[in-house]
Amino acid sequence: MDCKHFGECGACIVYENGYLGQLNAKLELNMERFSHFYDGKIEVFESPDQNYRSRSEFKLWHDGDEIRYAMNNATKDGVVFVQECPQVNEYISELMPKLLKYIKEAEIGFKLFGIDFLSSSSGEIVISMLYHRRLDDEWEVKAKEIAQSLDIYIIGRSRKQKVIIGQDYITETLHINDKKYKFNHIENSFTQPNARVNESMVTWAMKQYSSASGDLLELYCGAGNFTIPFSFIFDKILATEISKSSINAAKANMKLNDVENIEFVRMAVEEFVDALDGGREYRRMKEIDINRYDIKSIFVDPPRSGMDIDSCLFVSRYEHIVYISCNPETLQRDLAILSKTHTVMEMALFDQFPYTHHVEMGVKLLKKGSL
Repeated sequence: MDCKHFGECGACIVYENGYLGQLNAKLELNMERFSHFYDGKIEVFESPDQNYRSRSEFKLWHDGDEIRYAMNNATKDGVVFVQECPQVNEYISELMPKLLKYIKEAEIGFKLFGIDFLSSSSGEIVISMLYHRRLDDEWEVKAKEIAQSLDIYIIGRSRKQKVIIGQDYITETLHINDKKYKFNHIENSFTQPNARVNESMVTWAMKQYSSASGDLLELYCGAGNFTIPFSFIFDKILATEISKSSINAAKANMKLNDVENIEFVRMAVEEFVDALDGGREYRRMKEIDINRYDIKSIFVDPPRSGMDIDSCLFVSRYEHIVYISCNPETLQRDLAILSKTHTVMEMALFDQFPYTHHVEMGVKLLKKGSL
């Protein structure tokens, strides 16, 4: 990737030796990190080296009548003004200068402090405009004109206010194992930012269950990014997620893909584990008949904090575990518990965030004695 802001902008901080150089450095670091648990080959899934992000956030900087995009600088003590960003996909990149021009001409930049972009791989875009002022009818009229001119959706946000121009989501299509899956990605909710690497992650995870049977339990299911494709492997899936908006999106994504064999439960993992262990009764589990499930496999994709000890001990009851991690440090901690009962069979590295130290890891574990 050729970026004029390398070395200044804090979004990309690892750029020596080009894309392959930073990727090899990540691989070597994580081979060493997980050497106590796994001595096999870590499968590596590369990212496109530019235009890979379908989700991005920019500060807005005001200088008189001028408005400029800005990012935190590499030393985190100021900002870098950016006219372009080779990270973002081609549709966001093309929209960025046009949008600022329209905002200035419509005179709706007053107290606008940030713009978030969310794009599909086909160019459907919703932007969120973040304000330090309440939005009025005049703003809405002008925002509608901009949305129509640029063929985008616009969300206006200020404190306790959300104004939707068009809709607040885009529909992404993922290509996995020669099959197309559709997902509604909702503004201001978590979605995987790198669509091509996301496809690789889901494909790899599905492969790890090629010999699995029965039903699947999924923790931290989000909007069904993995759950929907898994539904074509397993008889039934029971999946949990604490975010209300993500659960609503997951249910909508079921319908988009004509899937009927998933039950989604909006609960924290800790509560869900307690409910399955016969703890106190939970209203949200009232309609779930756990005895209908023959669960032998479990899938987890926790946040950066990883799992707590009780969740790890719960997960270790199951024969077949696949764990996707966005934080190798907490994965290392959790594997110290899981490896007491399970053997690491496969590992993968997904370069979701090129030119940074961040990486996603995939792990397949089988219960000892079941090999």
